Amino acid sequence: MNQVQAATSPGGGVRRALTVDDYVNGVLGKDRSILGRAITLVESRNPDHHALAEEMVLRLLPYSGKAHRIGITGVPGVGKSTFIEGLGTMLCRSGHHVAVLAVDPSSSRSGGSILGDKTRMNDLSVQPNAFIRPSPSSGTLGGVASKTRETMVVCEAAGFDVVLVETVGVGQSETVVADMVDLFLVLMLPGAGDELQGIKKGVLEIADMIAVNKADGDNAIRAGLAAREYRSALRIMKAASPNWKPPVLTCAGLSGMGLDALWEKVLEHRTIMTETGELQARRVEQQIHWMWSMLDERLMLALRQHPVVKEMLPLTEKEIIDGQLTPTVAVERILEAFGVV
Repeated sequence: MNQVQAATSPGGGVRRALTVDDYVNGVLGKDRSILGRAITLVESRNPDHHALAEEMVLRLLPYSGKAHRIGITGVPGVGKSTFIEGLGTMLCRSGHHVAVLAVDPSSSRSGGSILGDKTRMNDLSVQPNAFIRPSPSSGTLGGVASKTRETMVVCEAAGFDVVLVETVGVGQSETVVADMVDLFLVLMLPGAGDELQGIKKGVLEIADMIAVNKADGDNAIRAGLAAREYRSALRIMKAASPNWKPPVLTCAGLSGMGLDALWEKVLEHRTIMTETGELQARRVEQQIHWMWSMLDERLMLALRQHPVVKEMLPLTEKEIIDGQLTPTVAVERILEAFGVV
């Protein structure tokens, strides 16, 4: 039976190596310690862990797929963490089991990550039926962790019926997350004038719902005006779904205002998508995207690790810098060395 080598625990002792059966039974048994270790295994860059993680996810796959998968994005300062804490806490208190996958931006130079989301969700983190997992993006497209899809499967198999995936709100992260969730929620700030000018058209095109956050107190009037502007903007755009018109709501994550109405819209969206068959079709398409994403990642890794390619890259890069070689010709040479051409 495949197993992971024993690892040193924070207290200095050595943890017992786990087999695939240990991981699967522990996750299905809702063992929080093993759940955390299972996700660590999925995220591991150690080649020795890949086969074990793949077998574990494959065995857990039949127990996944029933959760509400919700992606959440927004510009820095919009209050994503506060909103997620407010929504997650409300859902936990009503009996849901909520997993939050908070993907932090990794440093492009050091590979480090802030991983501070858990400390910003004090109320949610103490809920017995909540699980918060901050994960470094490791430089993948748009700051989205390359193993987020597998992590979702593990969390769902562990009994979490709501999975919230927070994007860093940078680059292409929105489209990447939209390709792995059932509903994509875009958070906005009050003050439609500047916000509407700065909003990316692509984000509106993939949004299943827009919520103007921080809409309580003195911001209430401005938030209402902003919501009206966003509704007008959506009218002139083609909706992502033929069966769903993205609503624009106002809410406040800190006070909880409007979160219950927002969740009702999430449930309405789920019902419509299920009854029309669009939810199942979307998930099938996402599985295909998942395959191609993993294939791209594996091919690039194999290319970079190919011995002949590794040997020729320094000289090839130097020739490009010195103007002795064009990138196009360099690519042809690299692919030829890799055995593709």
